[in-house]
Amino acid sequence: MGLYKATYDCLLETDVQEKRNKVVALYAQWQEGLIARECDADDVLKVKSAGKPEQPALVKPSKLKRRSLHTDQGRAALLHAVAHIEFNAINLALDAVYRFRDMPDEFYTDWLKVASEESYHYGLLEDRLRSMDYEYGDFPAHNGLWEMTVKTDHDVMERMALVPRVLEARGLDVTPGMMERLDQAGDHETVEVLKIILRDEIGHVKIGSRWFHYCCDQRGLEPISTFQTLLKKYMGGFLRGPFYTEARLQAGFTQDELDQLVEMEKQWIKEIKSERTNRA
Repeated sequence: MGLYKATYDCLLETDVQEKRNKVVALYAQWQEGLIARECDADDVLKVKSAGKPEQPALVKPSKLKRRSLHTDQGRAALLHAVAHIEFNAINLALDAVYRFRDMPDEFYTDWLKVASEESYHYGLLEDRLRSMDYEYGDFPAHNGLWEMTVKTDHDVMERMALVPRVLEARGLDVTPGMMERLDQAGDHETVEVLKIILRDEIGHVKIGSRWFHYCCDQRGLEPISTFQTLLKKYMGGFLRGPFYTEARLQAGFTQDELDQLVEMEKQWIKEIKSERTNRA
């Protein structure tokens, strides 16, 4: 079995533990040269729904309840939300390997590494949930990360821009605040798990930045203006702050780029206030 077929098999696997086992094995086989890219691979198929267990139930983000982190249930709900993100991140990394077949070998090494690390993160969160007498699937979740994966399945450059550098980078921004609130609530064990995840996620966003810049170079495009164009196409033209500058700089953003993102958000806020004034 070649790389693409094996990756597709992992991607469609619905059993969480079996998917994790397959991901780790596939990454090891690729690193050891025991599996190769097929010369006569089948056509790339659209994957509207990656392999996942029956639970959790998927709902709109607005339907998810906000819970206090000063309760066991509230902290478990937060852990569950992060675990769901990490599980989806396994699938999006696998989809990048399966789907985009004209990239250098290092691209596949990077994204198989990401899939393996996301699997590790999921395991840390699952263990922490179980220590609190909860399981993955006990709370509803939303499907925003995978939905953006599907929207960008036609273009590797757009995928690298919109998934790692927008959705996953948002995790860099919000994780320190989560850690602070959990620390205040006395949940130091979860804080230690999030420290590991934050460290690795900086590397994952950096990988997205690397290959976004690679694609821009191949197409003769200027990266910052291209990223802004894609934000207009998919995200309404701006990203919500505040931004964790230190982490984003480590993850491949430039200070000039971050300054422009801040200005874009300010302009959006100004336009919203103007519209409200005119309506009044």
